[in-house]
Amino acid sequence: MDFNGKKIVVIGMGKTGVAVARFLGKKSAGIVVTDEKSPDHWDGGFNQIAGEPWLEVGEYNSVDVLKDADMVIPSPGIPPGNPLLVEALKKNIAVISEIELAYRFIRVPIIAVTGTNGKTTTTTLLGEILQMSGKKVFVGGNIGNPLIEYADKNQDADCIVAEISSFQLQWIDQFRPFIAVLLNITSDHVNYHGSFAEYRRIKARIFANQTGKDFAILNAEDDEQKKIERNIRARVAGFSSKHVLPSGIFVKEENIVLSLPGMQEEKYPLSMINIPGLHNVENVMAAILAARFCGCDPSDTIRAVENFRGLPHRIEFVEEKNSVKFFDDSKGTNVGSVLRALETFTQPVILLLGGRDKDGDFETLQPVLAAKAKKIVLFGEARERIASLIGQTVPVIKKTKLQEAVEVAYQEAVPGDVVLLSPGCASFDEFVNYKERGNFFRKVVENL
Repeated sequence: MDFNGKKIVVIGMGKTGVAVARFLGKKSAGIVVTDEKSPDHWDGGFNQIAGEPWLEVGEYNSVDVLKDADMVIPSPGIPPGNPLLVEALKKNIAVISEIELAYRFIRVPIIAVTGTNGKTTTTTLLGEILQMSGKKVFVGGNIGNPLIEYADKNQDADCIVAEISSFQLQWIDQFRPFIAVLLNITSDHVNYHGSFAEYRRIKARIFANQTGKDFAILNAEDDEQKKIERNIRARVAGFSSKHVLPSGIFVKEENIVLSLPGMQEEKYPLSMINIPGLHNVENVMAAILAARFCGCDPSDTIRAVENFRGLPHRIEFVEEKNSVKFFDDSKGTNVGSVLRALETFTQPVILLLGGRDKDGDFETLQPVLAAKAKKIVLFGEARERIASLIGQTVPVIKKTKLQEAVEVAYQEAVPGDVVLLSPGCASFDEFVNYKERGNFFRKVVENL
């Protein structure tokens, strides 16, 4: 693909936007970059390309930057309603995502993992299984290493494992993974996509360009995915944590059982999994399926799973104070993740819920809150809306800031309780991201 002399507009100057601009600058394109923040607040490494002769800084959301543009590349998180994107589509200017751009230059097989929850855990675990099996792997995508960075290297990996978000799938055209994994679909990013139906449609695009030579891995317990499966051309394999499947991977007694046509049945002990929750059993099953399609040996897979201790801010144990245990699930930024976190515990839970709302369907939490939560402490911008949706089934306390919420939760707790931060919301009302929120939670707990 020849970018020589082309004018490309890159929206968003985070890590992905900077990597895209740098890559295309090397391809002799003229780059116009723009961001809602002023350039002195761009934190994606912009200083490394500032001053390059091929680079121009454009005024944010000014349609003048689109004059004579050949292509627009929005960073993940730039909504479809962004004025520059709307105007670009009106002018028939091509709009593609960073993963689409990278795909056009990548020469090794891609395993793509998407879903509302569990993407990062599954992507990371699968990368470790492949490495344990002796394969050279690049792990990237939405997990923090843009795919375009790999496209700019010598491409000596055996494969790529990429976490893919709905934001990235929004603007694909040719992107075709060898193996595509859809872990689950629950309501999320409705404020971005406009509706749950549109969010689901975008998620399904991960399979759009696959052929009969490729593999699609689906959650057999997810009703939303049954609607998607009808249109998939790839070879489909399912995973289930609740039912025995005629073909696929499932839980039976104390084992995960893999049963596929033409293969001898394989058993993997559930005891090998060291991260809590039924949802993580599902993540492990999806990773095992993908690994087997890549030819990984079961013994290597078991060793990798045994060594995997999970990721920060995902139902992570923080500390115990006066026999009250604190868990950080700051990465739980949607209703589905709150549900999974609550189902992990048998002890009484005091739940910290809140932040910046993404139009989550919190009313669907009512049954599990009644069954699992002892009290709920609501905090942040979304506290009033959440209170109106979850009803009065569980006592509710409202606080403005997270620190106040943690402190009152500790005051209300008795020995044997769990205090769980699983906010179900974005962090941007008080914090830069979920990591900062989780680290702040840890500090507050340590100082109690």
